[in-house]
Amino acid sequence: MTTELRVLDPNEWDRWFAVLDLAFGGIHEPPDSRALWRDLTEFDRSLGAWDGDLCVGTSGAFSFRLTVPGGALVPAAGVTMVSVAGTHRRRGILTSMMRRQLDDVRAAGEPVAVLTASEPVIYGRFGYGAATWTERATVDTNRVRLSLPDGVDGVTLRQADLAESSAVCEEVYARLVPSRPGMLARRPGWERLPLLDPESEREGASPRLCVLAERGGEVVGFTHYAIRPNWSFAGADGSVVVEQVLALDPAAEAALWRFLCSVDLTSTVRIQSGPVDGAWRHLVSDVRRCEPRAREALFLRLVDVGAALEARTYQAPVDVVFEVEDAFCPWNEGRWRVTGDAKGATCVRTGDAADLALSVRELGAAYLGGTSLVSLASAGRVRELREGALVEASVAFGSPVAPWLPHGF
Repeated sequence: MTTELRVLDPNEWDRWFAVLDLAFGGIHEPPDSRALWRDLTEFDRSLGAWDGDLCVGTSGAFSFRLTVPGGALVPAAGVTMVSVAGTHRRRGILTSMMRRQLDDVRAAGEPVAVLTASEPVIYGRFGYGAATWTERATVDTNRVRLSLPDGVDGVTLRQADLAESSAVCEEVYARLVPSRPGMLARRPGWERLPLLDPESEREGASPRLCVLAERGGEVVGFTHYAIRPNWSFAGADGSVVVEQVLALDPAAEAALWRFLCSVDLTSTVRIQSGPVDGAWRHLVSDVRRCEPRAREALFLRLVDVGAALEARTYQAPVDVVFEVEDAFCPWNEGRWRVTGDAKGATCVRTGDAADLALSVRELGAAYLGGTSLVSLASAGRVRELREGALVEASVAFGSPVAPWLPHGF
């Protein structure tokens, strides 16, 4: 059989999305979720693989701006909705979609592409490296105490309606976007994402709740959370399920954590996602009692090596030549000289001898500063060709704050 790859027609969306639904377990999205994803679909960036009248593959991209070290917002393709029908595996459909998509991303002038992976093993062969990590934890509030910074008592908290508080929460989110690599500037429509709260995904918890942190009448932080009640013979043993805590200053964040750790009839706080350098780690009396655990979150691919490496800054002066391997996007192959510091950078092709050799996958993993080049070299993924170049580049590529993706797409 031959398959045809073509841009998605809006009239074909239902059939296209049904293939995606089935690939992810056949659990149909609730109507409000389905409506949001249709509204957010960028049809000119979405592809369908068709076997006659049968859709057998899907892929899409969202147009984002991604924060990189230095605070710049870089155009990025948010790869999404990728699936291949189980009946049509091992026919090159995924590869053909990835090929077409990366060609289109390059033509659109986006230096990077990003994705979250249901199966991380898939995307390395297309040049994506794990660039951010997310952390979960379970805080035993019966045994863990908080040590709070000055100014907490100057913050007032207010229970707020989730939908009615959406605009002010989006303002807080937008102000924080430039402060941490990996965060995405949300386009209109994406403010609806935190409002999605299907009962099928609550696992016995309450509907999503919101508390605002205010100072002088200004909203300076918020938390989205739910309560999962539980009762044993000894009494209440519920959990607070924390979806997000975002704040503009340490006192506001600490005030929100104090609230979450003192909700009546609960004994644990379950942090669903946070940066690996989250402030809560330094507020609690015993991190071991919180059982922190991390996993990769955002995968990143450099589509244009030169433009991508010029778009960010470097926390220490650097002048290094990379020998880049990129079989899937051969326009990136070859030697690139990166020269830069905290004020800016240039990245140009060069015939000079290489200092470091690596694939575009490793360069993507290190791009946001969350994975060190030294760490990758210890696994044999980066080769040092000039003594001293590895440490020089690794320090320069680092970030003072851990990159983090606050939400999926």
